[in-house]
Amino acid sequence: MKILILGNAHREGVTEEVERSLPFLREQAEVLAVDLHQETPLEARDEADIALVFGGDGAILRAVRQMGYHQVPILGVNLGRLGFLADIHPQELEATFRQVSLGHYRVTRHLMYECTVQANNGGRIEAMQTFLGLNEVVIYTVPPMHMLDLHIQIDGVEAARFHGDGIIISTPIGSTAHNLSAGGPILNQELPAFVLTPVCPHALTYRSVVDSADRVYTIRVGKNSTQAVVIVDGQDTRMLQSGEQVLIRRASVDFGLVRVPHRGFYQTLREKLHWGTPPNYRGEPG
Repeated sequence: MKILILGNAHREGVTEEVERSLPFLREQAEVLAVDLHQETPLEARDEADIALVFGGDGAILRAVRQMGYHQVPILGVNLGRLGFLADIHPQELEATFRQVSLGHYRVTRHLMYECTVQANNGGRIEAMQTFLGLNEVVIYTVPPMHMLDLHIQIDGVEAARFHGDGIIISTPIGSTAHNLSAGGPILNQELPAFVLTPVCPHALTYRSVVDSADRVYTIRVGKNSTQAVVIVDGQDTRMLQSGEQVLIRRASVDFGLVRVPHRGFYQTLREKLHWGTPPNYRGEPG
């Protein structure tokens, strides 16, 4: 097996854990590259079977962005807090990787998106910048926090207009992140769908909507708004002016997540978010 080792050297403990694990990993597989600083191009991606990413979920988002349109399936080693994607504890790494090196794993495929900021120049739409993402796009107000006037089109047809703090357009992978905190639904990670969740809409009639990933979603900042910001996966940001718009569509590449036996989406929901577990009344043992 040929592997890449990625991570964020600025996170505490990542460099030390990689150095501790390297001798074992080199016994089990061919290590094509070790990059904890995003300093070297990943020419080895086409040869790699999987990428081990050390850190938290943020490190995985960072690695996904680094790999761009040449994605390698990722096995995440959790050195962060929640670890919803990076769900392998460092103490489990050796046992887990032995299973992987023997072929006892599967790769689940997940929706990624392209987010393009567009300007309307005299009726001519021009693309200004495009981002590739995995979790979500957030369009949000900026200080002094005036409400935004947002116009939403789906496949070019006007779908909604509302005033509020912003909107989240999330993939299933991202549905347990900012979308969940804003009251949006949890989606099964392998669904081909987007969820649109308004943030503090100034009305009682707006709720989250789940729709096909094969549609094109356009959000325009209305003339009554002064300025907004678009945030991609919590890592890339760009200011939006009145009249500019953001187009979100399914990307031509998928995100691959390495899954080993007896670990899956619902187990992670139970362990990380305590979904589907009864309340512990009066401190009684579970």
